Amino acid sequence: MEIDLASAADGSKYLIHSRTEIAHVLRAIMQKNELVTAYFNQGHDFILTSIVEVDQGLGTVILDCGANEVLNEKILDSEKVIFVTTQDRVKVQFVAERIEAVRYNSRNAFRVKFPATLLKMQKREFYRLTTPVINPIKCLIPTAEHGRIEVNIADISIGGIGIVGYSPEIEFDAGKVYDGCRIDLPDVGAVVVSLAVRSTFDVTLKNGSKTKRSGCEFVNIPGSMQAMIQRYIIKLDRERRARLSGD
Repeated sequence: MEIDLASAADGSKYLIHSRTEIAHVLRAIMQKNELVTAYFNQGHDFILTSIVEVDQGLGTVILDCGANEVLNEKILDSEKVIFVTTQDRVKVQFVAERIEAVRYNSRNAFRVKFPATLLKMQKREFYRLTTPVINPIKCLIPTAEHGRIEVNIADISIGGIGIVGYSPEIEFDAGKVYDGCRIDLPDVGAVVVSLAVRSTFDVTLKNGSKTKRSGCEFVNIPGSMQAMIQRYIIKLDRERRARLSGD
């Protein structure tokens, strides 16, 4: 599985080589306590972690252990670990050839070598996955004018969702924020988030009928909710790849 992983060749113009600049980016990620996804076993496994120390002088980066002890042990045998995260919604990726277990501030942690290069895509966007058309996932949006509105989710990322299938008289104006929106993710759980509408436009469906579509951004989404969405995206991607391969 190669979900949302960019190669150095694909993004060579975005590679950062300066150790000082790399340290600046990693410390900014650490200070914001951004989630970091560590992919290993050729992308078939992952853990969610975060950066807890960046030491440019010693040439090391310390990260928290994941929640799954089995995967925490398994990652130590990996020859290559790809770390994917964001800095202010800009995708950041770096690679470690080896990861080791250490003790940091009286708790278990991981240590990797300071990356020689770092990929910073310079585009404020997330991997966006189209959701199932049959039995689509739903979002309940509380509104003052129309009560709780149920809409279909057309695509999802850890940054936001695209919604369709709501009545034309409903106005989701760009810039408006809706609190307490509920998304039920099959086999993962329910997330409750605030949504900011970024765009709304008319679309024509395959059957010829017209509807509206809105792009919405998550506002101050908690790390736990972001992790659930990430798990759902990876689960959905794996299921699709399995169907395509006939497994």
